[in-house]
Amino acid sequence: MIDKILKNKFWWLWLTLILLVVVYVASLGRFRLDLTKEKRFSLSPSTINLLRNLDDDVQVDVFLTGELSSGFRKLSNATDELLSEFKEYGGANVQYRFFRPGEGLPDSLRMEIYDSLVQMGVRPFTNQVTAKEGEETSERLIFPGAIVSYKDRRIGIDLMSGKSGMDEETSLNYSEALLEFKLADAIDKLTRTEVPVIAYAAGNGQPLNPTVRDLFDVLRNNYNLGVLDLQIGHLDPQKINALLVVKPANAFTDVEKLKIDQYVMQGGNVIWFIDKLYAELDSLYRSQADFVAFDKNLNIDDQLFKYGVRINGDLLQDLKCAKLPMVVGQRADGQPQFSRVPFPYYPLLTSTGTHPISKNLDDVLSIFPSSIDTVQAPGIKKTILLSTDTLSRSLSTPAIVTLQSVKTEDDIRTFNRSYVPVAVLLEGKFSSLYANRLTTALRDSLRTYTDVPFAASGVKESKQVVVSDADIVTNVVTQSEGALPMGTQQYENYAFANKEFLMNTVDYMVSKSGILETRSKDVTLRLLDKQRVQNEKTKWQLINLLLPILLVLLFGWIYQALRKKQYAN
Repeated sequence: MIDKILKNKFWWLWLTLILLVVVYVASLGRFRLDLTKEKRFSLSPSTINLLRNLDDDVQVDVFLTGELSSGFRKLSNATDELLSEFKEYGGANVQYRFFRPGEGLPDSLRMEIYDSLVQMGVRPFTNQVTAKEGEETSERLIFPGAIVSYKDRRIGIDLMSGKSGMDEETSLNYSEALLEFKLADAIDKLTRTEVPVIAYAAGNGQPLNPTVRDLFDVLRNNYNLGVLDLQIGHLDPQKINALLVVKPANAFTDVEKLKIDQYVMQGGNVIWFIDKLYAELDSLYRSQADFVAFDKNLNIDDQLFKYGVRINGDLLQDLKCAKLPMVVGQRADGQPQFSRVPFPYYPLLTSTGTHPISKNLDDVLSIFPSSIDTVQAPGIKKTILLSTDTLSRSLSTPAIVTLQSVKTEDDIRTFNRSYVPVAVLLEGKFSSLYANRLTTALRDSLRTYTDVPFAASGVKESKQVVVSDADIVTNVVTQSEGALPMGTQQYENYAFANKEFLMNTVDYMVSKSGILETRSKDVTLRLLDKQRVQNEKTKWQLINLLLPILLVLLFGWIYQALRKKQYAN
């Protein structure tokens, strides 16, 4: 067939016709092959399902455009490609555009726009751009973020991700892998018809003051959040999707524990942020001396043990830790001289697992955490979410807290533990703490607030997260700035991933969309050797320029030789 076409004097017309037919057939369908090992450019089924079920327009305004460095330009292109993929499944319901915020406006109006973006969580970044090699580097303020709008609601997204200590190139590659999660998660939160209900437990000394302002602000923006007094309230798993227990100071009564227990048996989810020991930095500053951390006696050890974990009465330290401003001497004018000193009681927690709550997460700032042990609990799956790093130690009670806890090399050698758990996820059908110990008084109490009969074991599967540090979700309050975001210290211009950890945990507990699973994408960085690129730059430029030309000439010569031989015969 091909031989006949080539012998025909109108062979070029036939080939053109065949090419047009191939192009037309290809336009009828869509085919894309993701050849990356980690399937980095394939949308997850949950994202595809979300986009196909949109009932109205979703507008995405991306601010990452203009003159950018190569790394940010790559992130911008990746965002464009991903949104194009979103549009393939969402159709006309997905619209997006790229523009620079405030461009062409007076400085005063532009600054107002910048302030509003920061309030929505889109942080500015100073990008260094070099137009040509050898020229001076110029700095430009960019906003690597986006605003997702649906009907009358909007969510700001910071497209930058990464971990503390990462260089810019690695961080941008890291950010690219989390693009799908951030955009899909924003669309999911905007378009859901049922907003999950979160109950904040009160009645046992839980903070209801500015130290939890950021927690309340974050949860109220995404969920129906209410305060529930465990002493008088009722926990109904049909109405309350998750119970949040944050930093209780007073002991739980058996009635309160029974309410939580039966809530769990009926499929309720609980997130525990518990400080087992009383240890506060304010005590150290006020006394200007060492103090002893003591047990709060919260009366929940037996309940957590029954569910599969034990919070130990110790304090964890790690050499990978946050720094505190401390007086290290005096200036010439007699004023105290401050310096930021590593404080091992503030370990930076990390994740070594693959669970979507904590995978690809930056370090989480903890304050006087305790260690957690997992214990036997039939049918319960246990997953370590956060742990200390590789140079840790624990101080058993009575634990003496001091500003100078590490003084000599011998002290450093005692940091011989690694990856000590601080946050654990429990999943399954739990056994009740009161299965064989329900007194008549407790049974009568149970009847007063619910018609549901007592369950000795889980009727439905449920989830619990136990964290042995409540200050992960509290915030610092200063006289000058007020309540700071959680995970942020005074005099520090860096926010750790405490807020992301909280939001991921709550999402995993209450969300039915499965969008959180997209966070577990592998991040495989295949970076070029910069020194080799510089040394071999000319060689590869010549290869890329000359090789295609030579190949075209070679195939042309072969084609002519074959035709000459064919017609000569």
